[in-house]
Amino acid sequence: MSAPQPVKFLLVDDLDENLLALEALLRRDGLECLKARSGDEALELLLVHDVALALLDVQMPGMDGFELAEFLRGNERTRHVPIIFLTAGSADAQRRFRGYEAGAVDFLQKPIDAGILRSKSNVFFDLYEQRRQIIAQRDELARLSQGLQLADRRKNAFLGMVGHELRNPIMAFGAGLHLLKRRPDGEAGEQVRERMERQVGHMTRLIEDLLDVARIDQGKIVLRIERINLTEAVDLAVELSRPQIDARGHRLTIDLPEAPLWLQADQARIAQVVSNLLSNAAKYTPEGGAIDLRVREEADRVAIEVADTGLGIPPEMRGQVFDLFAQVDRNGEQADGLGIGLALVRQLVTLHGGTIMLKESVVGQGSTFRVELPRII
Repeated sequence: MSAPQPVKFLLVDDLDENLLALEALLRRDGLECLKARSGDEALELLLVHDVALALLDVQMPGMDGFELAEFLRGNERTRHVPIIFLTAGSADAQRRFRGYEAGAVDFLQKPIDAGILRSKSNVFFDLYEQRRQIIAQRDELARLSQGLQLADRRKNAFLGMVGHELRNPIMAFGAGLHLLKRRPDGEAGEQVRERMERQVGHMTRLIEDLLDVARIDQGKIVLRIERINLTEAVDLAVELSRPQIDARGHRLTIDLPEAPLWLQADQARIAQVVSNLLSNAAKYTPEGGAIDLRVREEADRVAIEVADTGLGIPPEMRGQVFDLFAQVDRNGEQADGLGIGLALVRQLVTLHGGTIMLKESVVGQGSTFRVELPRII
């Protein structure tokens, strides 16, 4: 976290010794004094600095303190800067009236009482700090509000996708039951039952993904850690993903090392990670595309990369691909799935002490996701 910016006071006096004396009297942690020997120098400083308080000498050659105060009040950026006038002359009623008319909050008579100066300046120091905190809180609330609005939009889109994903198999069940009532036996009945079984499998996978996200969020996922051969987990993942890959006519290339790669991991969950990455690649790659699955041994880790020739991810979406319910636009097509695959993958990889990243992505050319997991040496 960066150090907080200092609060700045503007000191204006035509005599250097007065400026140095003021700076010495005001010195405290978190305060920076900007010193100007004329009204013109003060205006130059105010062009680039925000100040919490201006202490102006009344009697200066050229632009005096009253004229400088009028400039401050006439400028939108500086009109709210509190002003304390410092005067060595008599502060009669007429001079005070002119000073207050120019926007002064106080007059201090020279020689200046150090205690009074510190007391009054500390008030404006604290007010400025409080104002900065309020602005920071306002900005944070605005950021949180934007995040909540985005989450609400994603929630609504998610609910729509849930309805779409679950309605189709339910409609297929209804149609299948109707056909079975009319023709319960024979080849047609067997085909209907096979289609219904596929729809049950699809619904089961969706519901299991939803439950997994909830379990991980609540800390209820228990990994069955054991010594596993990564190749066996990858083979299982390919088996799970193969129907979706083949249905879209993709070419799958698998590059595995010949020697076993041993991990302390939950084999079913690692297979789920790789399967979700393959399914995601299949979903976002136009029919007849290519998907490459590569596994490499790297020092004390193993790297799993899944590359595709798909749609690619727009730059504005790359920071969100692992967020819950985030989905890349498929050129106006209705997205399939619930947008939780990559979020679930990240959570499972993290539980295994690993990392996942979007290694590269080019819109219209494809994406590569990379998972790193600790291995047994």
